[in-house]
Amino acid sequence: MTDNPGPIQPVPERLAGLAALAANLFWSWNRDARMLFRAIDGPLWHDTRHNPIALLQRVEPSRLETCARNPDFLQLFDSVMEQFVASTESTGGWFSEQYPDLTGKPIAYFCAEFALHNSVAIYSGGLGVLAGDHCKAASDLGLPFVGIGLLYTRGYFDQRIRLDGWQEDVPEQFDPTVTPLTRVLNADGHPQLASLRISSRTVHVGAWKMQVGRVPLYLLDTDVDGNDSEDRQLSHNLYAGGPELRLRQEAILGIGGVRLLHALGIDPGAWHANEGHAAFMLLERVRELVQAGTVLPEAIRQVRSRSLFTTHTPVPAGHDIFSSELFHRVMGEYLESFGVDQATLDQLGHHPGLDHQRFHMTAVAIRLSGRVVGVSRVHGAVSRGMWVMLWPGRAEAKVPIKYVTNGVHLNTWMSHRIKELLDRHLGPAWETALDPESLDAILSLEDEDLWGVHSVLKASLMDFIRDEARIRWRDRWQDAAHLIGAGTLLHGGAMTIGFARRFAGYKRAGLLFRDPDRLRRLLLNPQRPVQLIFAGKAHPADEVGKGMLQLVSASTRDRRFEGRIAFLEDYELHMAHRLVQGVDLWLNTPRVPFEACGTSGMKAALNGVPQLSTDDGWWAEGQTGLNGWTITAVPDSEDQDAAAAEQLYTLLEEQVVPLFYERGDRGIPRQWTARMKQAMWTSTRHFTARRMLEQYVGDYYAPALEKGWPTDDPPTG
Repeated sequence: MTDNPGPIQPVPERLAGLAALAANLFWSWNRDARMLFRAIDGPLWHDTRHNPIALLQRVEPSRLETCARNPDFLQLFDSVMEQFVASTESTGGWFSEQYPDLTGKPIAYFCAEFALHNSVAIYSGGLGVLAGDHCKAASDLGLPFVGIGLLYTRGYFDQRIRLDGWQEDVPEQFDPTVTPLTRVLNADGHPQLASLRISSRTVHVGAWKMQVGRVPLYLLDTDVDGNDSEDRQLSHNLYAGGPELRLRQEAILGIGGVRLLHALGIDPGAWHANEGHAAFMLLERVRELVQAGTVLPEAIRQVRSRSLFTTHTPVPAGHDIFSSELFHRVMGEYLESFGVDQATLDQLGHHPGLDHQRFHMTAVAIRLSGRVVGVSRVHGAVSRGMWVMLWPGRAEAKVPIKYVTNGVHLNTWMSHRIKELLDRHLGPAWETALDPESLDAILSLEDEDLWGVHSVLKASLMDFIRDEARIRWRDRWQDAAHLIGAGTLLHGGAMTIGFARRFAGYKRAGLLFRDPDRLRRLLLNPQRPVQLIFAGKAHPADEVGKGMLQLVSASTRDRRFEGRIAFLEDYELHMAHRLVQGVDLWLNTPRVPFEACGTSGMKAALNGVPQLSTDDGWWAEGQTGLNGWTITAVPDSEDQDAAAAEQLYTLLEEQVVPLFYERGDRGIPRQWTARMKQAMWTSTRHFTARRMLEQYVGDYYAPALEKGWPTDDPPTG
């Protein structure tokens, strides 16, 4: 990789600052900044998939000269640059106003993936999107905050769907020259390196910096000179390979991340491990204290006093567990460096419900964190049940695992057209204040205005689907059947249901296909037609998920459904924005209680899209009876999938679809728009990343920064 983004051509002096703006992801959630780049060259902005670095590399110099002489453009440019400076260079903000004495040391946030923009493909799904939104909200609120992740120079994978519907995993095409990454250098101008011993070799770890508004995000990279050829590949792919590669990547993230922060002179006052992949961050800090002379129990107490762990996984198979043989073979020299009894260290990763020959990363994270939280109210309760054995004799309800329900970054996920509508109705400062009383005015939006905006967004989605199909037909597809499956026969007037997320067995993407004849009647009703749009990837090693994806994808070319079902290939952030903004209904059908949160429904709701979901994750808190529909739980003795499918069909046939087509004067579905307003109101009031961060600060970050929290209730099992 090169040390910096590819060359951006010189810009007119009057437009100095464009390159700096493009290199900071602040632009990605500032609508004026996005408008500015679009104004430079609209078609090119579209072709680059909204990537300002690629835009500035390719735009004609004469076009920039024209912009530099255009008074309207210059007025917008000056306004954007003023916002940019105020939002990235100022040390003020909500946090310094609320906690003026706690700004000295940052919060260090470790996560295996971050999803910030589609041009930086170092994410696989919901965990990364949540981490990206977390960083953006931290910047908005002015938190002292630093992120640590891995730079996957070959990304996750590109998805290709065969004619039989089977997913093929193709290496990601990741171009670092069009990303806002800069190599981290030391005082001598050489790459800043950390190092650690794994698998009996020294591995050097370099770093890249990506600026997210005020927040620096450091991404670790082992593809550096001096490393063994095998070790240079450690950070190539996200979640690739088997357990050994995963273990070594997690060691790079946690141990390498702590050592990089020290090398940069960054001394965090609070530490946040986002999921068990980051557990080595906690272990490394214990090791440092022990090597400095602190006895192990006291070292653990000190680490716990300033460490927070967020668990995201209610599915047992989703937790990283390594055999004792593998763990000691890879990490043996590192463990020996503690200078303490190895059996004691092994106990940190012991799961009381498993045999003693396995090392459980979530167990380590819980034992070394003073506070543990789930990501929704339901998930907090599920997590207490999963981990009650770590507190022997404790009633499940008394297990000290709380929850902070996830939220989504409003300025990233709400359409600018919806924002403009709210500007006119709520006033221009509504998105900064997010005042609950002001947001109540969403419920009195004019039906015609809201439906008109939604119709434009839906038409934009249909255009996007056809454009994507045209590009793939031009570049790769050889069979016309691909065009049918990609949604080219969808109709803009039909009710459109969206389902977009990772394909895993418990998410039950195939629930609607349990009765194909009933589904066909639903889709092909001549008075009330319905169409389905699916998108998402299955993990390369998840054969069950791939089988479910094949079922859905193959149905798109089934003549019985007459082109009313589409599967959009290679789901990523750019596509996600279009979907959550443009469909009529968001469908979520996880098997309860395996959905930790399900933030995609929040994103859709921000855009006035109601949800039909099982009673799980955030929806258990967010449903009001007015903002969507719920598939309720049934007794355990019943066939859970059959019962859920029956409710799903019945709700669609008897309530959802009739309400959508119940048109009053001017062709407006007024009862439906009432649900749209309720969905938007609920999401903006209760399920934003800002609300999430304010809760994290008040309950966890601020107490840790101030003096650390008491650690008198540690796991003893």
